[in-house]
Amino acid sequence: MTEFKSGFVSLIGRTNVGKSTLLNLLVGEKVAAIANKVQTTRTAIKGIVNRKKSQIIFIDTPGIHKPKTKLNETMLETSFSSLADCDLLLFLIEATSKDIGKGDRIILDKIKEANKKTILIINKIDLVEKESLLHLIDLYSKEYNFQAVIPISATNVKYKEVILDEIEKNLKSGPLYYDKDEYTDQTLRQLAEETIREKALKVLQDEVPHGIYVEVEKMKQRKNKENQDIYDIEATIYCQRDSHKGIIIGKNGEMLKRIGRMARIDMEENFGTKVNLKTWVKVNKDWQEKDSIVKKFKNQ
Repeated sequence: MTEFKSGFVSLIGRTNVGKSTLLNLLVGEKVAAIANKVQTTRTAIKGIVNRKKSQIIFIDTPGIHKPKTKLNETMLETSFSSLADCDLLLFLIEATSKDIGKGDRIILDKIKEANKKTILIINKIDLVEKESLLHLIDLYSKEYNFQAVIPISATNVKYKEVILDEIEKNLKSGPLYYDKDEYTDQTLRQLAEETIREKALKVLQDEVPHGIYVEVEKMKQRKNKENQDIYDIEATIYCQRDSHKGIIIGKNGEMLKRIGRMARIDMEENFGTKVNLKTWVKVNKDWQEKDSIVKKFKNQ
């Protein structure tokens, strides 16, 4: 009988390097918010991959960046604490890097300190020439004894099995930590909050910085007139300034309606049920410095 393997795999890298995109690709479900902005991921989100011979539990950590608020400090703490708790690391870097930058150097030093099995993932290879890629591989291979170096494009599904096979090869025999049909340990409420926040970040582009967070205040399941399951969800988008509130709501409420519509479609697809979503916008100026809010983003 073939041994069953399992383990915890932490994705680590600088902000905006593609960790959440890679996590969603590997898991095959939407478990992490994706936006082309720094600091999209604020908590350590687990994604679960069940294979015939293994169960892989991924931890997507916040990107490494210079902390400016309590929230930033909490996010960094979350990233580095995950190194100690995992069995294997996926260190994600960008193929466009010419050398080892300051942020990647900090992560590399932490990996050396932890002395963990690590797979180097070089993302966005479609943006560079082969010579640049080979130079980068040589540069990093001299720094640490990686289990493997895998150049990829995180948006291309063809790399999925290559990475999963390499991860499985490096795991030890272990138990089934989660049920076979689970793909995340996030609650539906957390997934709803993540989905709304992601859509807000995408729609708002650069008009409103990352000073928003979403709180689902009500989430109740019921049957509609056609006897179908439906979730009634009421959520508030909090921002830091009155001017931001106006931008999020938009002219005649159009921006908020757009965010809500996109989030509802995503949720219905993810939850496999109808969703009735209502959203509001409120100002909470100093939320990034408030312990009561920041503690929600602490690694559980």
